[in-house]
Amino acid sequence: MPLRNTLTASLALGLALTTSARADEGMWMPTQLPALAKPLREAGFKGDPKDLADVTRAPLSAVVKVGGGTGSFVSNDGLLLTNHHVAMGVIQYNSSPEHNFIDDGFIAAGRADERAANPDFRVLVTVGFDKVTDEVLKDARGKQGRAYYDAVDAASKRIVADCERDGSVRCSVANMYYGSDFYRIRQLELRDVRLVYAPPRAIGNYGDEIDNFMWPRHSGDFTLLRAYVGKDGKPADYSPENVPYHPPAHLQMAKDGPKAGDFAMLAGYPGITYRHRTAAEFDEQVNHVLPDRVSLFDGLIEVIEAAGKTDAQAKTRYASQLQSLKNNRKRAAGELEGLRRSDAVRLRAEDERGMLAATTGEDARDIAALQASLADGAALGERDLILGAFATQTQLMRSALMLERLRLESAKPDAERETGYQQRDQAMIEGVLKQVQRRYDPTVEKALLTSLLTRYQQLPDAQRAPELDAAFGRTPAQLKQALDGLYQRTVLGTEAERLSRFAAARDGKPLADDALIALARQLVPGQLQREDARKTREGEQLRLRPAYMRALVAWREQQGRAVYPDANSTLRISYGRVEPLSPRDAVAFAPVTTVAGIVEKNTGQVPFDAPKPLLEAIAKGDFGNTADPALKTQTVNFLTNLDTTGGNSGSPVLNARGELIGLNFDSNWEAVSASWWYDPRYKRAIHVDMRYLRWLLAKVYPAPALLEEMGVPAGK
Repeated sequence: MPLRNTLTASLALGLALTTSARADEGMWMPTQLPALAKPLREAGFKGDPKDLADVTRAPLSAVVKVGGGTGSFVSNDGLLLTNHHVAMGVIQYNSSPEHNFIDDGFIAAGRADERAANPDFRVLVTVGFDKVTDEVLKDARGKQGRAYYDAVDAASKRIVADCERDGSVRCSVANMYYGSDFYRIRQLELRDVRLVYAPPRAIGNYGDEIDNFMWPRHSGDFTLLRAYVGKDGKPADYSPENVPYHPPAHLQMAKDGPKAGDFAMLAGYPGITYRHRTAAEFDEQVNHVLPDRVSLFDGLIEVIEAAGKTDAQAKTRYASQLQSLKNNRKRAAGELEGLRRSDAVRLRAEDERGMLAATTGEDARDIAALQASLADGAALGERDLILGAFATQTQLMRSALMLERLRLESAKPDAERETGYQQRDQAMIEGVLKQVQRRYDPTVEKALLTSLLTRYQQLPDAQRAPELDAAFGRTPAQLKQALDGLYQRTVLGTEAERLSRFAAARDGKPLADDALIALARQLVPGQLQREDARKTREGEQLRLRPAYMRALVAWREQQGRAVYPDANSTLRISYGRVEPLSPRDAVAFAPVTTVAGIVEKNTGQVPFDAPKPLLEAIAKGDFGNTADPALKTQTVNFLTNLDTTGGNSGSPVLNARGELIGLNFDSNWEAVSASWWYDPRYKRAIHVDMRYLRWLLAKVYPAPALLEEMGVPAGK
């Protein structure tokens, strides 16, 4: 029997065994849900599990990828619900010191008043999902290293190109079970997205970093957007002539709310989980990657906060980036603490030793080779972390590197270009270049680069890159001189200058002279060398990891343990229940919070500066039909034991009837490490109660037309 078929059969058996496992663990592919019909019904689900297998049918067809998170359609006219923090870039893009939608919130006076999102913001609607494993691996079998990587990459690009040939969809190929299976995903790419309703910061981000990943929470972390298309119904760039998108389905908002023990289900696009990684990768994460990440984020946060104290414009321009950095920093710190608390490194090592002892033959040899390849990559981890931030946490530097790479790639046939630089990617690149203007300040960017490159200069010689040493020197004084000169001479701070070079780059033509462009010409060859080495390692790992997965599945089957694919930004479903939390001895938390907690936390100072209209409405006590019948007051947030991770922000939470009861926005501190290690004692997800959203739109910052559109008019 071919190895791939052996693994597929093992995975099917593993799924069958999960019927006796905890229902709340697992981020399931939609196609797996019919096999979980019995535990789903036992958990309380009232619908037909077969309906959850089809991404083109309700309710899953209403759930979409929004920016870096998830969202869901809540009306037939493209009204889209997601988190305030997921839409923060859109809010920031439309804000200024004179019109501060971040602090003051925004309510569109009508559809003509809805504000266009930043040009690189996208909503992706999944319209197809099918297996293409044989196509992807056909030419890779028998190859190794870079050749294996290139064969898989070329096959994936062919599949994507064929899928996108008629121009109606955006396609991708997803790797499941670490190179064991591959799926083609077809998505509509909605490019005209507009801001409709955003609560003030002191509601949407109440508690900020103090409350982030904490329970109890009292945050109204939601925003409403609207997706538009051309008059022909097809995705289109922003135009005043565009019309609202009519989704294939939209979610119905529940009239009632959650209580302890109720069934809950969540659908969304979780980012990446690592629960099936090797013991060595667990050790590297805890002892090197996470401490380095926290330290790097601390430096960048300090730079932006210092600039914002004296420059209101810089504070606004970097507000979205700062929030993202703070969130990622706290997530990394929480993940580190959680993995240590759960003793994950030791337990994973023990589990792996048992697995390896039961594994023989070719699989055992492949696993040993995998471990050697992983060790080679780990030795360069800190350098790669710094250089990744160098290219992503800046605006002009990022633009210059992107333009030079686009120029080089555009000289190749489209099928041979690097993913991200093909013709299909040019609209997104143009959008990135356009949004710079509202997110850039030269003084802040130089300070960010100083923080990053100072860290780089402290690396051992084995991790150094000669081209960076030549460009920025090896001392702080040389670095300062280099950055001052570059940013004094560059003209890329002007949109027209960036876009003129973009026009040349996409045709593979030389770029007009500029200090940062000249620097990019020096740096990109080194990037390509490192990329080649990385792809060689990744090709070997892609070839070898299926052996690890076969051994892991077989080992866990013996123990009756759950087997499900690690998350990879594809649509997944989790199910469980509303559940309280007891994180420490003699500490017990109820699963629902109320507006009383907003008042208790309020100090009048950021981040607990509840707006006056909110405090007045709470004092008035007019909660109407959104009040909880048992608590006799207005609820705010609630807890479930749903299995979530980054990317699930904005995921809709549904009740047993498939109605919308909540909006996922966070995890508790004790569960941040769940992307690596699932601990049922602590894993909780935190959601906005939809009754709180309805009350805010009805009584506090009124938007009656939106409530009507969502089918829950005020007072009904």
